[in-house]
Amino acid sequence: MARNDIRPLIKLRSTAGTGYTYVTRKNRRNDPDRLTLRKYDPRARRHVTFREER
Repeated sequence: MARNDIRPLIKLRSTAGTGYTYVTRKNRRNDPDRLTLRKYDPRARRHVTFREER
């Protein structure tokens, strides 16, 4: 398998509706479902849930 198949680049989009995104890599073998992380959104000025966008 190629490197991009196992750990692809994903976008995490804010659920606050600000349109802010983080770009990261994830391991498909360990996390086959959509990833959700609680991170800081500077436009909303607080921590919110970020969901993986496909």
